[in-house]
Amino acid sequence: MTFGTFFVLMILAAVVALVIRSMVRDKKAGKSLQCGMNCSKCNGHCAQMAQKGQFKKQI
Repeated sequence: MTFGTFFVLMILAAVVALVIRSMVRDKKAGKSLQCGMNCSKCNGHCAQMAQKGQFKKQI
């Protein structure tokens, strides 16, 4: 493995780690793109979507 390949691999691994860290922080802060069926976390967004008929309840 050459130095250039190793360097690119390390940069890619760092970017992936930062993306995952950001996703975990957003999920803990209740900013997830998915509902999660916890209305206290989404500030009623699920209920608004259900009233408009745009939300399908996941079982």
